[in-house]
Amino acid sequence: MKTHSYTRAQALPGILANRIAILDGAMGTMIQRFKLGEAQYRGEGYHGPDGQGDRFKDVPRDVNGNNELLSLTRPDVIRDIHERYLAAGADLIETNTFGATTVAQADYDMANLAVEMNLASARLARAACDKFSTPDKPRFVAGAVGPTPKTASISPDVNDPGARNVTFEELRVAYYQQVQALVEGGSDVLLVETIFDTLNAKAALFAIDEYFEASGERLPIIISGTVTDASGRILSGQTVTAFWHSVRHAQPLAIGLNCALGAALMRPYLQELHRAAPDVFISCYPNAGLPNPMSDTGFDETPEVTARLVREFAVEGLVNIVGGCCGTTPDHIGAIGQAIAPLAARSTRRQFFHADADQLTP
Repeated sequence: MKTHSYTRAQALPGILANRIAILDGAMGTMIQRFKLGEAQYRGEGYHGPDGQGDRFKDVPRDVNGNNELLSLTRPDVIRDIHERYLAAGADLIETNTFGATTVAQADYDMANLAVEMNLASARLARAACDKFSTPDKPRFVAGAVGPTPKTASISPDVNDPGARNVTFEELRVAYYQQVQALVEGGSDVLLVETIFDTLNAKAALFAIDEYFEASGERLPIIISGTVTDASGRILSGQTVTAFWHSVRHAQPLAIGLNCALGAALMRPYLQELHRAAPDVFISCYPNAGLPNPMSDTGFDETPEVTARLVREFAVEGLVNIVGGCCGTTPDHIGAIGQAIAPLAARSTRRQFFHADADQLTP
């Protein structure tokens, strides 16, 4: 057993050992509800004290859909979403940084803004958590580290299996910049999420460890993979068990699954992860079922349906952290919180001597 002292979120391991914690829901789904157009994404017409004025007025390409830019141009929108999830009972909220790497922002010709986006996003989440935290219910900022739109393991060209559109080193540098800004902005936890390519995740974990060594900071890490279809594998081909063994060297506080499959289809893979990783906490934040363009959120499940399905995971003793991914809203998170409130957290073989004690990791 190796002991690590966290520099932040020291209370979180003890909380997860004693009750199921609530993660927030979808950021993109909530942003869509604001029905923002190109001008709003550029920040035109926003006169708040933290606005950017006409800074992006003459950007030569469309930025509509660049959700991470909103942390700079419409911080009021991101702040409102964070506060709605916290009011619904979330213990952890994710920063608006899923695509805030130089690799992802290159699609908008805004790679030079990645560090600024991460700093601003983390500060927004930090302020929201500080506003809602109480001694009995502290709130935590989870710095969201997304997968990027490129994959280090899979060829983008069906005619050239050896082709790659990104290298491990490019990912490592991009992730290091992101992690540094997220920590400096006030994140308590780093959440490497929606992993479809384990090599991308390894680049993120390498960068995180590199930053920890350089800075002296050591934050809890949560790692969350995505099972993309009924094969039970992530896109780069690994089973859930193989995925865990590929990333366990990072000694995460929690390992989990999120996104692609709704809760109804996620159960067998969550059960597999529960068996494979007895020494760490388990997280789960599924989509609100399958996509449905006729639905208000774009997905099938109502808050009541999602909450009932997630509750079944808790009854089975499979989870320590639950929340929602695509299609979920504060209503979903509130319903999940009520559904799991009386239920015990999944037990692990890990020991905790006090809520803020050092974490003992395998």
